[in-house]
Amino acid sequence: MIKVKTFGEPLEPFKTQRELNELDLRLNDFISRNKISKVLSVSDTTTHENGSTIGLIRVLVYDE
Repeated sequence: MIKVKTFGEPLEPFKTQRELNELDLRLNDFISRNKISKVLSVSDTTTHENGSTIGLIRVLVYDE
């Protein structure tokens, strides 16, 4: 069964690299804890209704 999981992270000026690393750790931890062996897609998008970046959403699509 194909499933989708999202992870969010607020972005602060000049701290983006740390925030991306934290998001990587959360995603990898989720994959490890749930013993996911088949990742179909990982994608990132920014969030805000006027187009400015205030947060990041990472989407994981995987097969269970």
